[in-house]
Amino acid sequence: MRRADRLFQIVQALRGGRLVKAADLAETLEVSVRTVYRDIVDLQSTGVPIEGEAGVGYIMDEGYDLPPLMFTRDEIVALVAGARILKAFGGASMARAAEEALVKIDAVLPEAERARAKTVGVHAVGWGMPDGTRDALDKIERVVDDQLRITFSYETEGGKASERTVRPLGVWFWGKVWTLVAWCELREDFRMFRLDRMSEIVDGTRFKTERDKSLRAYYARPDRYWQE
Repeated sequence: MRRADRLFQIVQALRGGRLVKAADLAETLEVSVRTVYRDIVDLQSTGVPIEGEAGVGYIMDEGYDLPPLMFTRDEIVALVAGARILKAFGGASMARAAEEALVKIDAVLPEAERARAKTVGVHAVGWGMPDGTRDALDKIERVVDDQLRITFSYETEGGKASERTVRPLGVWFWGKVWTLVAWCELREDFRMFRLDRMSEIVDGTRFKTERDKSLRAYYARPDRYWQE
């Protein structure tokens, strides 16, 4: 969970003027009690009216709420359009998260901005996204974040099949096609793989970032668009 999301959840848990122990917050948020202590101090330093102490619990003044988000019209259009595109062309988890994000944005926007969000005329239709590709995208997004090798079966455009073990570095979206950017341990070089040609994706061991096998090194390559 991102720190910003965690701080938001702490404020939500303390709403209503009830005493909440740090240990309970830590269990809910799946972090250490010490992390909760630091988060509480950070919230207090920004003016959130939280009282209490370690070992006793914390309570927030009744009536406090997060300030409303203020977006310009162009920012609202970008947020709504981006969420709709992810719903159409993202992974299954991404699509659910995008829908939830739209609900949260609608809940916190002032009335005038909420009306603007409902009239955004940008839409996306994901007819070309098979469920298998959506699932693969979710899985790969996770292993990129966790720095886990993956092994998978791959079929090239010419129909040649092979098995690959790679270090996944990121995913690129080309307008209906998602590709994985990775360090291929078979080729001992960078490669791009189309997600819709990948199958039987299995997690492997964790890898450490190496400068010559990193995404930054890939971007520095003039021939970086090499695809299997």
